[in-house]
Amino acid sequence: MAELWFVLLILLLVGLGLLLPRVGLFARYRLWRSWRERERIEDALKHLLNREHQGRRASPESLSGALSLPRGQALQLIERMEARGLIESHDEQLRLTSEGREWAVNVVRAHRLLERYLADEARMPLAQVHDEAQRREHLLTPEQVNALEAELGYPQHDPHGDPIPSREGHIPREQGTPLTDWPLNTPARVVHLEDEPALAYQQLLAAGVKVGQVVQVIERTPQAITLTDGTLTCRLAPAIAANISVAPAGAPKPADAVPLSRLPLHQDAVIVALDPALQGLTRRRLLDLGLTPGTLIRAEMQTPFGSPRAYRVRGTLIALRKHQAEAILVKPATL
Repeated sequence: MAELWFVLLILLLVGLGLLLPRVGLFARYRLWRSWRERERIEDALKHLLNREHQGRRASPESLSGALSLPRGQALQLIERMEARGLIESHDEQLRLTSEGREWAVNVVRAHRLLERYLADEARMPLAQVHDEAQRREHLLTPEQVNALEAELGYPQHDPHGDPIPSREGHIPREQGTPLTDWPLNTPARVVHLEDEPALAYQQLLAAGVKVGQVVQVIERTPQAITLTDGTLTCRLAPAIAANISVAPAGAPKPADAVPLSRLPLHQDAVIVALDPALQGLTRRRLLDLGLTPGTLIRAEMQTPFGSPRAYRVRGTLIALRKHQAEAILVKPATL
């Protein structure tokens, strides 16, 4: 009899584990199913928005390829999204409704702001930020996305140079010319790095190419394009270089300007500019500390390892790490 009661108790506990409304196995499974459905819908909406931005129509085939879904599952997903009023289909072409577009833009905003946060504040390697943002983008509500944007100081572009949509849903058109079409020996600023395919993007990062960098193409052959930023020189295959977009460089950097990190100890200098590639909370913190163009700054002391260093600015001693000081251009002060 005792064994029977023990078996019944075990069965009761197992049943509770399965059926408890919030923590039971069935409840967890339903939550997982709901989460997977939301993730799949948002990925589909992003695909449609991307095709729209390219001036192309999405189709069941393009959606199937983008989401790695069999055609049958893609068609079922399309039916569910149509039933929710997110998309419309006609003659094998898919189009976002106003509600679907609003949702899609919020996901893109979340993704690009997360990339900005991960690159600038979490200091995550650029090769990893896309996948991590892809994972986190489905977790944020529109209110949380807006709060993140404000916290980052309303950045305009993600670390790859893609424009961040506004709260009103406007997505600025990407500006820039492929590096492969840029004239020789003409300064240009890197405004966008295509992050797909991932292997090509990793090659660009390994070569030291980054958004905001001013470069010149010094040689172009069918086999390679050679570019330099005045310090580093690299050779890229044309297929890789085509993933770089550039624009006119604008005002050149003063010839005698150097990164603050190179200022000798006990030397005074005047701040010329902050690197345009510096975005988010880091840029805002530096400005809040008074590191604005025209300000006098002095290198006071450094740790045995060289970072951080202490600088005196506006009568206050502040500590900056090497990567922060490298983003501040200064000119040695003249007496």
